[in-house]
Amino acid sequence: MQESTFEVIVLGLGAMGAASLYQLAKRGVKVAGIDRFAPPHELGSSHGATRITRQAVGEGAAYVPLALRSHQLWRELEAERGVSLFEQCGVLIMTATATATSHHGRPDFTRTTLELARRYGIAHEEWDGPTIRQRFPQFQVADDALGYFEPGGGYLYPEACIQAQLDGARERGAQLFTDTVIDRLEQDANGVILHSAQGRWRAKRVVVAAGMWSAELLGAPFDKLLRVCRQTLHWFEVVEPERFPVDSPSFILAHGSGDSDLFYGFPPLPGEGSMKVATEQYEDNTTPIGIDRSLHPEESSRLFSDQVGRWIDGLGPRVLRSAVCAYTVTPDFGFIVDEHPAMPGVTVVSACSGHGFKHSAALGEALAQRVTEGRSDLDLSSFSLARFG
Repeated sequence: MQESTFEVIVLGLGAMGAASLYQLAKRGVKVAGIDRFAPPHELGSSHGATRITRQAVGEGAAYVPLALRSHQLWRELEAERGVSLFEQCGVLIMTATATATSHHGRPDFTRTTLELARRYGIAHEEWDGPTIRQRFPQFQVADDALGYFEPGGGYLYPEACIQAQLDGARERGAQLFTDTVIDRLEQDANGVILHSAQGRWRAKRVVVAAGMWSAELLGAPFDKLLRVCRQTLHWFEVVEPERFPVDSPSFILAHGSGDSDLFYGFPPLPGEGSMKVATEQYEDNTTPIGIDRSLHPEESSRLFSDQVGRWIDGLGPRVLRSAVCAYTVTPDFGFIVDEHPAMPGVTVVSACSGHGFKHSAALGEALAQRVTEGRSDLDLSSFSLARFG
């Protein structure tokens, strides 16, 4: 069987993999990228037309430098490729009432976001319920609601971000192998061998960014730390467009104390007549093979009746489009960025628990630095396996 040899191979070309491949290629590394599909695609976690990006990240201080650097890198990539990737429409994070709310395992998420914005000097405004309703009348929150408005936030176009980085990597000499399933990793004295029905690849270093396929491929301890949760995205019809100012923001609206007591969304995009809204669930686990990719009408109707219709005016219950994606989740909802404890030369960047895309540009840069220089400008220690004991 023919064997191809590279300095580095990136396995998985979604958000993290595409960014890592691009940054490695920029540094002149002989690098290849491998994906079981043909990215960008809708069979993983890095799709859905839009993804929220924000600078003050309530999940914790370790994420803020990643978000700040990613915003710089998205603008650099836009200038290089001549494409639009980042819409800076602002982001509004709010509670529906005075109830402190949890998100991604962080209690009082909105208040934590405010505190981090102050600590890092991120431009923002703190709003109460009447101010939220006056500024953006689509949000019908209570008077005692708490709002954090960040004008520097907004949303990314995930498929365009991935395509731009893959194109940039390919132009710098990176080789891409798509529709290629890697069955297993093997080590010998010369590095890591990747086995597939289509062939074998060898590299000194491998970056695994395989998302929900990571646990099966990597084995212990990842098989015990990672779980896959099916998520759905819904585009509800806009029936009162006058409710939505032209400068409407991306948003996260929390209305209870649990991690699933929230939904998030985006401003209606021109010409679509709909608004993308989604919630998150962490109770029902699935597998890459077993994930239900069909959409069920009761999912959208339940989201509208239980959440969206209660707190947003101007939308109707009719769904114009829906999609399925998957979150690969760790026990603490944090990232894993670390070396495989049993496979020297294998770096894992996976399980971003549903909030990774906005950080991916900076993580790709940090991983490229780590692989080529042995260290990264940004501190990644908070994402190590050691925290799980």
